[in-house]
Amino acid sequence: MAKVVVIKFNGNCKPYYFTSGGLELKRKQGVIVETSRGTEYGVVVEPEWEAEVTTPLKPVLRIATEKDLETVRYNESRREEAIRICKEKVAARGLQMKIIACEFTFDGSKVIFYFSAEGRVDFRELVKDLASVFHIRIELRQVGIRDETRILGGVAPCGRECCCASCMPDFRKVSIKMAKNQGLSLNPTKISGLCGRLMCCLSYENDYYAGAFKKMPKIGSTVGTPEGPGTVITTNMLNMQVRVKIEKEGSLFYRDFPVEELSFKRPAEKPEKDDEDDKIPEE
Repeated sequence: MAKVVVIKFNGNCKPYYFTSGGLELKRKQGVIVETSRGTEYGVVVEPEWEAEVTTPLKPVLRIATEKDLETVRYNESRREEAIRICKEKVAARGLQMKIIACEFTFDGSKVIFYFSAEGRVDFRELVKDLASVFHIRIELRQVGIRDETRILGGVAPCGRECCCASCMPDFRKVSIKMAKNQGLSLNPTKISGLCGRLMCCLSYENDYYAGAFKKMPKIGSTVGTPEGPGTVITTNMLNMQVRVKIEKEGSLFYRDFPVEELSFKRPAEKPEKDDEDDKIPEE
């Protein structure tokens, strides 16, 4: 374990590790660091943090000055106009691509445009057109639909900002089986996010529900209870209780039992296939 400085860039939620370089740093303090893209401006999230690192870390170059902050604001003010110009060039070339966002590097030596498209796009001529306008290095990056939502942000069905744009450093593996384990409706409108894929939050409590699901009888199956055999109507995996319909002496009644009081046999589960990941059943 080594002490590192945790820094985030451009409001993204993914953290990056650096060394302090002998500087006294504070939280939410702007700093200038050297990255693979060149000199960049970032914000300190944790000035002292213990983490396992395998490669040598780069040091923080300096604490951001007022002039540095002016440079950051200037670069941000150029984004809207740059996107407009890029969209005009895309339309002129007739390219099937959607410009999502752009960002200028801190030193102003390069501008990066993010776009989405259904397939591969030959944008070599577009790069030349943009270079003739901006007179700096041009980089175009194609992103997927989930990355598009992360960049643009938005309000999720739960009423909060999308996890991918606010609090989730990396995308997690999500599968339709997670929704089945939690007993959720498989209606696409109920379990899909703004990107149209399965909601990332399905994975948050999956470990608990996956374990609880294996201990529960299937709905509609027959189980043995202290009051005789019955049919499972519903299951509550939070309380680990099962509601059973029992027919006894011509009478029909319902009882709730802790799962440990029931006797049943669950069939062996089939291994989850990779092609189930991130797919939503059609309505």
